[in-house]
Amino acid sequence: MLLLTAAALAVSCSAPAPSQGAGAEPRVTSSRPAPTTTTAPPTTSSTAPPTSTPSPPAGTVRSPTRKPSAANPLPAADRYPLHTGIVATTFWVGEVFDPNAADGSQVYSTYDGQWETHYGGCDGVTAGGSCQTERRTAADGYFPTAMTPRQNPFYLDLPFDDVNNNAAFQQRDQVIPWAHDPAYAGHVGDQSVSLMKNRWVELSRAGHVCYGQVEDAGPGDYDDATYVFGTGDARPANGKFNGAGLDVSPALTGCLAFSELNGENNEVDWRFVDDAAVPAGPWKKIVTTSGLTE
Repeated sequence: MLLLTAAALAVSCSAPAPSQGAGAEPRVTSSRPAPTTTTAPPTTSSTAPPTSTPSPPAGTVRSPTRKPSAANPLPAADRYPLHTGIVATTFWVGEVFDPNAADGSQVYSTYDGQWETHYGGCDGVTAGGSCQTERRTAADGYFPTAMTPRQNPFYLDLPFDDVNNNAAFQQRDQVIPWAHDPAYAGHVGDQSVSLMKNRWVELSRAGHVCYGQVEDAGPGDYDDATYVFGTGDARPANGKFNGAGLDVSPALTGCLAFSELNGENNEVDWRFVDDAAVPAGPWKKIVTTSGLTE
């Protein structure tokens, strides 16, 4: 998650992104920067996260091997290729795993400066003054046990921040497969609209198939187009957290039957899917449709 600029946030409230349809263990994984706002977002720690943003090295622009366009659409089989054996770590709304790091809090996301507030609170359990994760079960649809979410608890991040990372924003019209779909007409060059937020992803592991929506960016990298959109099943550029290529919510951790509540040794296969292809399931009980928010 890269920092939200004040200018981008100023316009974001009036121009939401188009919708495409819909105990605890020590924190050891995930990374995403906090957005910069004129008023610091709430935090569960007494030490406020820095507002500096990690910038990619000069000239770093990674592109996948394909470039879809309205005039040259990709075949259906290539539009959303499968990514296999990708390390997935756990993150959750309200988590503060490093209050001294610019990307150490899930009180906010790269797309929402008040993520915890808009979500409805800590997506887990509060213990010792901090928001901690919890095990989720099929009995309650993998929903949180101590709160009622206002947004979809089946969420994830991917390392492509198409709004706040300049390299990602500049190339999103060429690398995001749906950039030229009618729902996004006129918005490719609009930095107040994210083409990534709320997009659906299919995830599978050991016979379990679940679905979630993109609601943040990370871990550890924010313009990894080759991995996120490429057709060659590339490995993530991120080298942190055992080379993790995505973070998933507690609901997805439970749905996918992860062997660890909060670790970095579980792998998933994943691919983007259109909202019309998402089957009925607990992930459709609440569908997040909000756009960029301060």
